Amino acid sequence: MGLPMASHLLAAGYQISVFNRTRSRAEPLLEQGAVWAESAAAAADGADVAISMVGYPDDVRATHLGEAGTLAAAYPPQLLVDMTTSRPSLAVHIAREAKRRGVGSLDAPVSGGDVGARNATLSIMVGGVEEHFQRAQQLFEVLGKSVVYQGEAGMGQHTKMVNQVLIATNMIGVCEGLLYARKAGLDPLKVIESVGGGAAGSWSINNLAPRMLRRDFEPGFYVEHFIKDLSIALDEASRMSLALPGLALARQLYEAVNAHGHGRAGTQALLLALEQLNALQLSSD
Repeated sequence: MGLPMASHLLAAGYQISVFNRTRSRAEPLLEQGAVWAESAAAAADGADVAISMVGYPDDVRATHLGEAGTLAAAYPPQLLVDMTTSRPSLAVHIAREAKRRGVGSLDAPVSGGDVGARNATLSIMVGGVEEHFQRAQQLFEVLGKSVVYQGEAGMGQHTKMVNQVLIATNMIGVCEGLLYARKAGLDPLKVIESVGGGAAGSWSINNLAPRMLRRDFEPGFYVEHFIKDLSIALDEASRMSLALPGLALARQLYEAVNAHGHGRAGTQALLLALEQLNALQLSSD
């Protein structure tokens, strides 16, 4: 997702230095005029804003707090913006460390997947000092269609956890509904046509259910990354003494999908676990 997002910023006229652990993945940006940096620190050195979009909380920590991280730059950036889905507690920690160095920090995870990144239609959820949010708002508007300030550091990540809880349990319903339709002898495509515009309608039923019927499990968002997000949400729920049994079930089912070798499939691959439970395969034939 970082590649199309950076591409949009280049197209908008921003000067960008980029770092990726695999340089070849950054080549399209270099061809568009980005400058290669040998580390996150080098990319952030003297920058107005340093933006990260990486995989896991450990990657976020290394990118900003590591020996070659953004805060280790000779001239640290004025503002850090982490757009990875990560731990709220880590966002708070980064904000504190950044403040010690006179640097602002925002946690700004996104929703919309690879399609939203390519089309600049992401939903961006932002936590941090409101003044810092205002400074970064023009950048966010290049990347997304919905940009909402949620409150202090960590609140952007908490909002993204709400997003993932909603998606996870809704995806169970989508899969079960389609399997019910198949078992009852209905045409699932016609069922989607009927229910997709009513109270049961959702992005998942209208966009991912047709892909399930085509056996298209290519990723818009990886199963393995979704499991990471659900684990963070459950950890945060436990910390707040909050019982979320639907979310716990969703993680169990996604763990089963991953155990069967589909960790790099899209989240719609949840269907595979429920098909196996029912010895029933869904298709449009």
